[in-house]
Amino acid sequence: MTTPATPPVPPPAGDDRNLVPVDAANAISFDEKLQLFWAKYRSAVMGFCALVLVAIVGKGGWEYMERQKERDIEQAYAAATTSEQLKAFISSHSGHSLAGIAHVRLADEAYAATKSADAIAGYEKAVALLKGSPLGARAQLGLALAKIKGGKAAEGVNDLKQLAGETAQFKAIRTEAAYHLTSLAVEAGNAADAQKFSDQLMQIDPASPWTQRGMALRATLPAAPVEAKPAEAAPAGGVKLPGK
Repeated sequence: MTTPATPPVPPPAGDDRNLVPVDAANAISFDEKLQLFWAKYRSAVMGFCALVLVAIVGKGGWEYMERQKERDIEQAYAAATTSEQLKAFISSHSGHSLAGIAHVRLADEAYAATKSADAIAGYEKAVALLKGSPLGARAQLGLALAKIKGGKAAEGVNDLKQLAGETAQFKAIRTEAAYHLTSLAVEAGNAADAQKFSDQLMQIDPASPWTQRGMALRATLPAAPVEAKPAEAAPAGGVKLPGK
């Protein structure tokens, strides 16, 4: 009698240990992923790139326009050779540093023409525009001298003393300020002040031409009197001899 074949035993329901699911994402290559990403986000990426490009082009264009504007201002200043042209330049470019230099030039002209009020006004405007620069310090010096010449001697002398005493100030400005102080002292016949300010010149810069001129002026006055030191009082009971 033939034994009937044993039918296969079906796996129990829910037993999927022998099943290997296929992950569709793992089956896609990198190039295909890139293509899918590009297809999905192409518009956003293109828009972002366009914004970056516009920003770069805009920055470059702005910088070019600023450089061109600066060149135009420099050319306009170079072309201003008369007082009227300098005034017109200042009117058109009132906040520019070159306007400050134009103010210095006009103030120098006013100072030479003994127009002290105009010189003072011009130097004050130049100082405001040229702070921290050598020309700004030059304007401060001119302002001090214009005040002295314009009837504000005490104020101008104080300004000169401040310039000469500022250790952070440009050395050339300090020496010229100290020279003018020496000159004023010599003019007034004040030997003590002449000595003091000529000594200051030597301390600032012994090799400066202003120092040499100041010392030459100082030499035209007699030496400042030296204060005599009070004699020491003799000890009580007379003078004590050594060894006694």
